[in-house]
Amino acid sequence: MDIWGFIKKYYIDSIVYKEGYNIVNTLTWALILVLAVYFLYKFLQKRTDFRSEFVISMLPFIVFGSSVRIVEDAGFIDPPISYFLMTPFIYFLTFFVAFPSLLLSIKLKNYKVCTLLGVLLSSAVLIFLFSNLKVVHYWVFPAALAMSFLVSYVFSFVTKKSFVVMFSHMLDSFSSYIGIKFLNYWELHVLPRFLVENFGSEVLPLVKFLVLASVLYILDFEKDEKLKNFLKFCLIVLGLAPGIRNSLRMTFEV
Repeated sequence: MDIWGFIKKYYIDSIVYKEGYNIVNTLTWALILVLAVYFLYKFLQKRTDFRSEFVISMLPFIVFGSSVRIVEDAGFIDPPISYFLMTPFIYFLTFFVAFPSLLLSIKLKNYKVCTLLGVLLSSAVLIFLFSNLKVVHYWVFPAALAMSFLVSYVFSFVTKKSFVVMFSHMLDSFSSYIGIKFLNYWELHVLPRFLVENFGSEVLPLVKFLVLASVLYILDFEKDEKLKNFLKFCLIVLGLAPGIRNSLRMTFEV
């Protein structure tokens, strides 16, 4: 196989034909993510402490990115432009919108600027979606939220560890479970797909819970509070973004 054939098989076709992830592109996107996280932290560590105000200001942009992803899922935008609204490119798009807003907020020493812009953008996309798509499965989002909240609350109450991080990934796993178990959706990612094929969709929340509980336990040994807060924020993004996207997609059945 020549270089072009390799790129087409493992990268392009998975996006164009929505084949899901494979080992090659999964490892590639993971490497890019690690590098992006490293350089972003190096740039921001002297500019912010990554505490609650920072996280809150970024949450609307997570909703924005997840909602824009539904615009592509629903077919409102045609290829090749639609490819830029798919993973991993949607993360870059969201970053290029959110990052300048964050820098402006840091300069003004007021995170409300960033929060307001994120709320406006995400609200605009959500209004567009609810105005142009029919709500088919109204119960999906409340069900996923309720199960995620219950598990995360109990976990946080018992361990005193981050509720938000656990909730983000529980939303991702429970929404995936609902979609696969009841609505004939399928898992895109390599490892979760392997687990579902061999153990059933019920295993997803359990595995996610055990992994996140372990990660949070390990993070507690990190003495650098800024780094710890930043890594928790990254975990929130990685869980909440697909969780919201999954739930919205199933709500509209697209």
